[in-house]
Amino acid sequence: MAINYRPMKSEPDDPRLGRLVPDDWKHVERWGMTAEAMPTRPVPVVIGVNWYSDFDNPVWKGGRWWIGLDPKNLGSIRGGHCVCLEPGDELDPVTKKVVHRYQDTSAWYHFYNQGHEGACVGFGTSRMATLMNRKTYFARWLWDRAKERDPWSDTNPGDDNGTSVDAAMQVMKSMGTVLWKPSYEDWNTDGDPADWKPRSKLEGDALEGIQTYRWATNVEDVQEALKSPANHRVGAVRILNSWGEDYPQRVWMPEETLQRLIDEDGEVAIVTDR
Repeated sequence: MAINYRPMKSEPDDPRLGRLVPDDWKHVERWGMTAEAMPTRPVPVVIGVNWYSDFDNPVWKGGRWWIGLDPKNLGSIRGGHCVCLEPGDELDPVTKKVVHRYQDTSAWYHFYNQGHEGACVGFGTSRMATLMNRKTYFARWLWDRAKERDPWSDTNPGDDNGTSVDAAMQVMKSMGTVLWKPSYEDWNTDGDPADWKPRSKLEGDALEGIQTYRWATNVEDVQEALKSPANHRVGAVRILNSWGEDYPQRVWMPEETLQRLIDEDGEVAIVTDR
């Protein structure tokens, strides 16, 4: 049975687009972001949103790569995608200088390449954990565990189907995810899923997770979590994609465009414990 990108009831145009929209929004309604829960230090944010044709071709403008510059003209929806939003340029309260503590590195840019599979939820969520903990994680393991937990019978470990951000965050809270080892390299491919056989529990592997998280429904909460002076200066957020070095390491998206994506059944997960 072919997996459907459910809002369109069809296959996504690009197999890398593997984020599925939840069947209900009880998780957002129950665990929405509040002022009391907002993290006090910058945290990366995971989003699952519609991916438009405009986003495939970043535009170089003002020394930055941009997507979605015109929020009213984004082209066509090509599927659902999960990416991580980058914090990083924190304003030190004592020195009043900008300190780069949480940014992505060129090594992680190379490492988190999902290839041609619909593994974006595993990769976007793992990139979030990497930015917080400065370690690398086994993104495909997390992807498979999320497919075990999501509500759809046609998403299963070892297949090429997508899943939801909600499912991945549930795994991060209940189990955690696996620290990367070079011995997993045989699994870190985009070939036939039958060539690698994921296991629910990897013998002797360390798991690292989170305690709590919340769901944001507006760009103001996203920016408050990222706490980036550069973001505020230009009215945008920084996206880290997982498509390898054929796509820029980071692209900027205007706040108005992000709000549109949030309003279109977007999932926005913010870790609230540090």
